[in-house]
Amino acid sequence: MDYPNEHLLRKVIDGDQSAFGDLYTFYRTPALKFCYSLLKDEEEAESMLQEVFLKIWSRRRSIRPELNFSSYLFTCLRNMAFDELKKMEKNNLLKKRYLESMEAARDDDKEEKEVIISALYTAVDSLSEKRKTILQLNIDEGKSYQEIAESLKISKNTVKNQLVKAKQILREKVDYATL
Repeated sequence: MDYPNEHLLRKVIDGDQSAFGDLYTFYRTPALKFCYSLLKDEEEAESMLQEVFLKIWSRRRSIRPELNFSSYLFTCLRNMAFDELKKMEKNNLLKKRYLESMEAARDDDKEEKEVIISALYTAVDSLSEKRKTILQLNIDEGKSYQEIAESLKISKNTVKNQLVKAKQILREKVDYATL
């Protein structure tokens, strides 16, 4: 097919689907190359070409055959490509902001954990030696109430009471430190 002429464009305007197919066939390859040169994505270029030709078909009555159709088509493609690039840039910016906020949240969590750990060490240091020893035997060494009672020569009930009080003090001091 030769360069699309005014006669072909008038047929398209009148709704001739065959003429529209000829128009599409003529411009498909150069238009795809143009879109790809802007977007660097074959699927996106193909999609954009389809979308522009659908718009041309739906607005065919506004085509002015005496004007340069080629210029019109490539201007439409360029504008659509630029709009798409702006969307992609905006999406990338949103992703970047999201990742930055997630990183900041992780940093905040890390700082919060450090505050809790520091408060916990301070709270453990504030316990009496007897409570601290019972707590360490239970938590660090995993000993049962009975084993602690036997090694310290105290009753199992005393071990239980001292652990309950120690844990209560720790909870209160850590809660207070994290306010």
